[in-house]
Amino acid sequence: MRKGTKKLLALSLVTTLAFGALTGCGSASSKSSDSSSGKSNTELETIKVGACVTPHAEVLRAISDDLEAKGYKLEVVEYNDYVLPNTALEDGELDANYFQHQPYLDDFNKENGTHIVGVGGVHFEPLGIYAGKTKDLKDLKEGAVVAVPNDTTNEARALLLLQQEGLIKLKDGAGLQATALDIEENSLKLEIKELEAAQVARSIQDVDIACINGNYALEAELDAAIALESAESEAAQTYANIIAVKEGNENTDKTKALVDAVLSDKVRDFINDNYKGAVVPVF
Repeated sequence: MRKGTKKLLALSLVTTLAFGALTGCGSASSKSSDSSSGKSNTELETIKVGACVTPHAEVLRAISDDLEAKGYKLEVVEYNDYVLPNTALEDGELDANYFQHQPYLDDFNKENGTHIVGVGGVHFEPLGIYAGKTKDLKDLKEGAVVAVPNDTTNEARALLLLQQEGLIKLKDGAGLQATALDIEENSLKLEIKELEAAQVARSIQDVDIACINGNYALEAELDAAIALESAESEAAQTYANIIAVKEGNENTDKTKALVDAVLSDKVRDFINDNYKGAVVPVF
């Protein structure tokens, strides 16, 4: 589960997917996979990866046996914010992390003087429109209330999704910097209600429809979205969640083993089978 670092850092303190909601990413908890190979855990070299719970840690645990076969014990450290996984990686407490997209990482490095690089795009979490009081977009009435995330990145995505579905029209060129001020046409006079991203799913019963990040939707166990960002959208190409390592470690044996195991047919199938469109592989 972003540009506008200050707002994203605020988002991270609420999360996750509690998403936790990226769920998942304050305090960290460490969970190691059990060894199923012939070697004991003491003979395996540890790969320690920081991750948010859903879907990141779940995806990682799907490849623990594959890493053991290569001589590595996977240790997943779960976080419930978007700051500590990067500071821990920078400080050498982690070998890698998996929770963020490249624009967020770029902003984080710039704001914090860290030296973290992406080494592989894994998945995209489509932002979706979910039914609240109104169950179908064609039934929306004038003045209907639409909840959207209030951080720069996700509000723009939400507005682009509303435009994709023909509900509003944005000014030309607004793109991934769009705000409610860029709405040029709004024939239904929809009321755009801006909320902290983790709160949108919790407010679903109070609004007509809501634009919700995939991780938060999974955490809230919402029914299927009534509309999703296209896999060919600008957002899908920009906001793929990545495996990241500290600069200089891009080509270590550990990094190569981790990336090869994650960017595999097994993980692609795991994502498709378990998340039903709320998480989409990009490799």
